[in-house]
Amino acid sequence: MKKNKISFGTDFCAEYVAGNPFKAIKAFFDFGHLDYYKQNLTKLVICSYKTKVYEQDNPSNAFVFYTAIFSFLKVCYCLQEKSKKWKVKTSLRSETVFHLSSLTKEEYDNPFIVFEKAFEEKTFKEFEFFLCLILELSLSPYAEDPESDLTTPYIHLIKMLDAAGLMRERGVEKIRKTNLIVSLSE
Repeated sequence: MKKNKISFGTDFCAEYVAGNPFKAIKAFFDFGHLDYYKQNLTKLVICSYKTKVYEQDNPSNAFVFYTAIFSFLKVCYCLQEKSKKWKVKTSLRSETVFHLSSLTKEEYDNPFIVFEKAFEEKTFKEFEFFLCLILELSLSPYAEDPESDLTTPYIHLIKMLDAAGLMRERGVEKIRKTNLIVSLSE
């Protein structure tokens, strides 16, 4: 049976389609820094509640940002399944936890937990709806009170960005069956 590669839609930012979610994360962060994504996501959500249009001079940037975040969301959805076969490498140097302050100690040690929790609470379609809603509301010059919850998906996306940033910083490695057997017997 032939395995189909999943397109994560990274062609807009890296000029290729990544079938590997870890390569897609690399392409995602090659396109923009972690702070860029977190700040722009926050701006979009804030503009959703105000009459101020997102980046008044060039609101088309919102569509580029939406495309990048939507691709990232696809990657995150796939990463929740990868936790059984992959693990994030432990860091030998002292890392600064401050810039990853949205993660708990448990999530910091195993970032795959972030993706599992996010998609247990919200479905992929709910995250997609959230992105469409903040895009629409942030580009509207009218103040509307969104009828759906914007806070929960926003918090999960920030945590997923931090977790993916941590994974890129540390790297990932495949869990070997011999290590699994040893850890079960201990």
